[in-house]
Amino acid sequence: MSLYKTQTMKSNKSIFSSLALAAIIGSCAGGSRMEISKGTQKPNIIYILADDLGYGDLSCYGQKRYRTPNIDRMAREGMLFTQHYAGCSVCAPSRSSLMTGQTTGHTPIRGNREVDPEGQWPLPDSTYTMAEMLKQAGYQTGCFGKWGLGYPGSEGDANMQGFDEFYGYNCQRMAHNYYPGHLWQNQQKVILEGNGGDKSGQYAPGLIQQHALDFMEKNKEKPFFLHYTNTIPHAELLLPEKNLKEFEGKFLPEKSYNGTQPEDKDFRKGGYGTQSQAHAAFAAMVTLLDKQVGELMDKLKELGLDKNTLVIFSSDNGPHLEGGADPDYFDSNGPLRGYKRDLYEGGIREPMIAWWPGKIQSGSKTDLVSAFWDVMPTVADLIGLKVPENTDGISFLPTLLNNKGQKEHDYLYWEFHEFGGRQAIRKDNWKLVRYHVSIPKKVTTELYDLSIDIGEQINVAAWHPEIIEKLVSLMKQARIPSEAFEFRN
Repeated sequence: MSLYKTQTMKSNKSIFSSLALAAIIGSCAGGSRMEISKGTQKPNIIYILADDLGYGDLSCYGQKRYRTPNIDRMAREGMLFTQHYAGCSVCAPSRSSLMTGQTTGHTPIRGNREVDPEGQWPLPDSTYTMAEMLKQAGYQTGCFGKWGLGYPGSEGDANMQGFDEFYGYNCQRMAHNYYPGHLWQNQQKVILEGNGGDKSGQYAPGLIQQHALDFMEKNKEKPFFLHYTNTIPHAELLLPEKNLKEFEGKFLPEKSYNGTQPEDKDFRKGGYGTQSQAHAAFAAMVTLLDKQVGELMDKLKELGLDKNTLVIFSSDNGPHLEGGADPDYFDSNGPLRGYKRDLYEGGIREPMIAWWPGKIQSGSKTDLVSAFWDVMPTVADLIGLKVPENTDGISFLPTLLNNKGQKEHDYLYWEFHEFGGRQAIRKDNWKLVRYHVSIPKKVTTELYDLSIDIGEQINVAAWHPEIIEKLVSLMKQARIPSEAFEFRN
């Protein structure tokens, strides 16, 4: 699709969305919404999304082999969620769920579908995203990191979905590499000369970090939404030597990974690089992620914005097993079963921390069952908008502000479109998991009671046929067909 046609479609969408926004604006008074008086700047919103960070990869969630002091400080000064879920167990559908406030039974992008030569299947022009909602409410919007929801120039491109500024990887396959040949700044392809050939002169996470900090500086006088989609610790396990050095030899026995070489066709085009010290590299990368989070928090205080900014930290799915990663060594999924691509708890239950000095109680913790699709309604609630009607989420603002009236989900639903198709549903403490759903003869049905079996070790399906029948029925109600993403044999 041409950029001209895309821009025309987006113009039509802007007209529609403006009318839609006017229809959903509500009063700031009452309920759990913040009281925003005249002359008071609306709260800034920073949403930090790590990539493939497991439930147990932060020291405030139990990690013992290394420390994450800056994120731990967020938890000490804010609220830690123990039962928060990603939108899916892989990147694109999880991020689509976050942006649209919809489960993978409804959100437009339900899988990691590639588009040649670069990018993923695009969000449709008709999609109404959290970024568009905030942009129309007067926010400056910026996305820095990885996008993965529409190839460059498509209707799903970040600039076409509500972001004033974008810098980073458009394509999640290209984001496999930390020394890429190029990044994107809005619609401009930025060639990284320092990474030409086999050179490793420009580390993408460092470049992205600086653009995020610059965005905050530039917009300090205006309300802003910073969507910081950090690519760490997604494979590959590479980072500057200065960051790796302090961890060398401390995580024995080491693990090595033989990756792509400069002569290989997928070198820095998605193939993972070689790492002889995979354990040290992983610990160093999570430590670097923690340092970057600390820099963002310090920048807020430097600009005097910390008292008027809600910061949320989470991860897009569970820990991966790629590029030399060793989640069992680090106990990356904590007490949970499963990894990235699984719909067991380890693939979808994520760390989440919310921080807002003076608004969120320091050192608080909640076991509220929440998910990515709740973030958009929470943000709408925060700034005094009625929740868009086509979302599946429930605002957790009452929990953040320690107010009464927190509504809870009847159930949560996920679907995954690789490996024969997978589905999961949670209702109360019952969790139903089905694998090979596109192959009737191979479909499996597992039922777990999370109140006594958080590790999903005891399949109690044989003892509760009536519960299975009810949950399978709910699964059918929880999704609508998708032409682009459907369970197929």
